Amino acid sequence: MQNSDQKTTSSRFRSLTEFYLWPLRVATLVLVLLAVNQAFNFHFFIGYTLLSNKYMYSILIIVIPSIFILIPGSIKASKFSVPILDLFLALSSITILAWFIANSFDMMANGWELAAPINAQYFSIALWIIVFEAARRAGGIGLAIIVGTISLYPLFADRMPGPIRGFSFELGTAAGYHAMSDESVIGIPMRAFSNLVIGFLIFGAALQHTGAGKFFINLAFALLGHIRGGPAKVAIVASGLMGSMSGSVVTNVMTTGVMTIPAMRKIKLSAPFAAGVEACASTGGVLMPPVMGATAFIMANFLETSYANVALAAIIPSFLYFLGLFIQIDARAATEKLKGLDKKELPSLSQTLREGWYYVFAFALLVYLLLFLRREMLAPFYATPLLILINQIFSPKTRWGIKEFLSFIDSLTKLFAELVGVLAGIGLIVGALSMTGLAGTLVNDLLSIAGGSSIILLLIGAITSFILGIGMTVTAAYIFLAILLAPALISTGMNPIAVHMFIFYWGMLSFITPPVALGAFAAASVAKSPPMATGLEAMRLGSVIYFIPFFFVLDPALVLVGQPAQVIPALALAIIGIFIFSGAMQGYLYGVGNLNIVERTMMFFGSLLLPLPGYTIFPISKPSLLVICACMLLPAITLPYFRNKRVAA
Repeated sequence: MQNSDQKTTSSRFRSLTEFYLWPLRVATLVLVLLAVNQAFNFHFFIGYTLLSNKYMYSILIIVIPSIFILIPGSIKASKFSVPILDLFLALSSITILAWFIANSFDMMANGWELAAPINAQYFSIALWIIVFEAARRAGGIGLAIIVGTISLYPLFADRMPGPIRGFSFELGTAAGYHAMSDESVIGIPMRAFSNLVIGFLIFGAALQHTGAGKFFINLAFALLGHIRGGPAKVAIVASGLMGSMSGSVVTNVMTTGVMTIPAMRKIKLSAPFAAGVEACASTGGVLMPPVMGATAFIMANFLETSYANVALAAIIPSFLYFLGLFIQIDARAATEKLKGLDKKELPSLSQTLREGWYYVFAFALLVYLLLFLRREMLAPFYATPLLILINQIFSPKTRWGIKEFLSFIDSLTKLFAELVGVLAGIGLIVGALSMTGLAGTLVNDLLSIAGGSSIILLLIGAITSFILGIGMTVTAAYIFLAILLAPALISTGMNPIAVHMFIFYWGMLSFITPPVALGAFAAASVAKSPPMATGLEAMRLGSVIYFIPFFFVLDPALVLVGQPAQVIPALALAIIGIFIFSGAMQGYLYGVGNLNIVERTMMFFGSLLLPLPGYTIFPISKPSLLVICACMLLPAITLPYFRNKRVAA
């Protein structure tokens, strides 16, 4: 479930000796036990449940030093030895955070976030520097520039021009707010990690280390490998399931792509297309419940709702996205007359289920706890030990020994280091916007620029989300816009959960859209295809994702807001629209056949109008929109149907 996809390959981490690995392993185990203690109030370690701020400082004192040990300070730094500077930073971070833990009660009791004594200000400045450097290593130079600039903004906010002017603070006061308030380093991002994300990281890592990846790929091959364009459809299912667990697009591509891309090449799909399929499927996996990326948990915190509500809201949009992918792949396979794989080459469905049934059981238990019992904080802590126990009893092939257990712990160490470094850094952004009052000022300015138009605001939001998604992690981009843009959109009458999901979706688009397209470029490295050609294929294949966010933000019934009488017709029209849209993109509609450019153009625009509610983009009613759609779509479908039927005869 890691979200810092900009650098998610194992090469970014040092190859450490046992001398360094064992302290990190012990620290990771302590963090897991600390999270369990906090979730269940077991009263071990210290005999009582930690105060909120002390708990988060405890997480930081465990994870921040591991960032300096695990992640080199530069590309040129050694990947095999830990320099003196990094050891100094690790030890300094322990000392600094130990002071915050020791003084956590006084901070809360005496309001130190705005009136800290001088020694607290010095420690706060030191923590500010440490967190910034940890964020730079974990999130990359792009995130570091944004975090550094915005976190320093309170020092000169009163000297900025009108639209971005805010309240200024002295260095010590600003540092105290960053370090000790619940709006900055230990604010919303870290609260989401400490309360929700950590458990799901553990569950996702356990699934991967008990062989879930192989099981889901084998299951997808057994179900779909033999049908038209089978391996490409396998990639959608397998990568969707794996992406839902890992929450990382690039990691997902590198995990499942090594199996799905060669299989797609085997049925004569081009390398760029095969890589594009994998990139799109892996991107969609992060958007799919029940386990989405860390951003979804932070969204729940922003909305002050349960994660279950966010997961439910994501069901229809993610289904529509994968439906669009599936139909486009089927159309491509039909036009190129591509068959599936021979059944003799495919794994047996019964044997696959026999060997991995407990993965399905673990998912089912997680969904039950999340959606029915609404125990999202505790759900992964029940599902994970049960999964490991069943694996040890029923699966000799993937049963853990000491080596496998240590590999599991090492993977958690890296996951925690990567995500906590990013989230603590993002907290500095949140803190700066909070203390200067800039967030409220920019919301009013955005409304003024848009003239109160929700459509113009949506376009501004889409472009901004995409641009920020290029230079920052999706989580960082989402949080930034959730503070600045979401309130403006909501003030125009839009549904809050639909608005936040809109920002999330558009932030993900940079993974399949050139010139950056990290997911597509990672898939291109597996397929050995030209990166830019792969990015363009991914962009065309995943094109439906550019429009789905507009559908659900304009009609919240598609995020399950409203009565069944509203949701069902909206879903039906969206499905029909996606079906026709996908056919138009590939020039082939199932049941109709090949299409010419005029028919494709009419179907393209008609399909986009079909799911729109009335009086949104266009000042006309829904019945009038449907009449316009019928005038565009009926000729575009019936004419090629009879033409292709005549040719076939």
